[in-house]
Amino acid sequence: MRVLILGGDGYLGWATAMHLSARGHSVMAVDNGLRRRLSREIGAAPLVEVPELAERANIWRAASGHAVKVLQGDVCDYAFLSGVFRDFQPDALVHYAEQPSAPFSMDGRDRAALTLQNNLMSTLNVAFAVRDICPKCHIIKLGTMGEYGTPNIDIEEGYLEVAHKGRTHKFLYPKTPGSIYHLTKVQDSDLLYFATRIWKLAITDLNQGPVYGLETPELAADVRLAPHFNYDDVFGTVLNRFVVQAVAGFPLTVYGAGRQTRGYLNIVDTMQCVELALTQPAKPGEFRVFNQFTETFAVTDLAEKVRDAGRQTGLDVAIKSIENPRVEAEEHYYNPANTGLIELGLQPHPLTGDVLAGMIGYVQRHANTIDQAQMLPRVRWR
Repeated sequence: MRVLILGGDGYLGWATAMHLSARGHSVMAVDNGLRRRLSREIGAAPLVEVPELAERANIWRAASGHAVKVLQGDVCDYAFLSGVFRDFQPDALVHYAEQPSAPFSMDGRDRAALTLQNNLMSTLNVAFAVRDICPKCHIIKLGTMGEYGTPNIDIEEGYLEVAHKGRTHKFLYPKTPGSIYHLTKVQDSDLLYFATRIWKLAITDLNQGPVYGLETPELAADVRLAPHFNYDDVFGTVLNRFVVQAVAGFPLTVYGAGRQTRGYLNIVDTMQCVELALTQPAKPGEFRVFNQFTETFAVTDLAEKVRDAGRQTGLDVAIKSIENPRVEAEEHYYNPANTGLIELGLQPHPLTGDVLAGMIGYVQRHANTIDQAQMLPRVRWR
């Protein structure tokens, strides 16, 4: 298939581009460099600087023989995006082209506005480009488990059937996002659900939990192909951050009580999930929702796993509870469903000691680049 990846320079976007091109798809990766610019703006360099997107594509082709076409441009510019659609004629697209950080979105009015403008306009443009230029193109949108919040009932997969005064109706599951970023993902979902009902587009919404790791089979081709590996409080996901803190000899920073529970998955499982959605697409007029995670952990569970894995490699790892900078429930019920992708064929990779040892080893090889100024939270919700 011809697959368009929007946000193709990001942590997941680049790994997806390589993964799909290695499986014979014709892949185009589009990015405007926003994630790189914002990381520089807040002083949050990744653990290892990675080449620019065009250079990464050249390295990938030389190392693997597979091609990824790259194009620099802004998905929020409809003239640009519509030109991409007319030229490339995608059969499917994977939409990663959003500001991906909850803390960034809560760091003042201007950054909240950037998040709203970027995330909602990019999704609106995708919907219209598909409707008007490639109406058979399957949209795969990366949502987030954070759309749901932490309700006191089970989280079903996308929908909830409600009985009320003797009648029943199936609704999108009620959403209670905890940040401006998560709010934009809810609004994305509502917008695209609208597009399936009114324009009969085919859309899969992947509500993904936090992703950890960086080793996919494609990365073995050349070390320079590694994705952005952030470990700061703004762009770094919690497990990646804990591993870097452990190597740096910095106490693992658990926010508050540490009982905040979420669904997590390895980056290799993200690749599986996207490919399964791509090769078994939604039908026209279908808004298909999958909860994309493989295991649930409380933050303290993750910290203890990293501490134990670190001690196995000779590290003296401490855990420290700090004041929670976020507004969130720290003790809550959490039982989300995740059967859809399993039924499509997902084979989960659990978080094992070996997985953590591999992550620790990678970080140790680059320990000289760790910036301890990135270890503590800088953004507060209030």
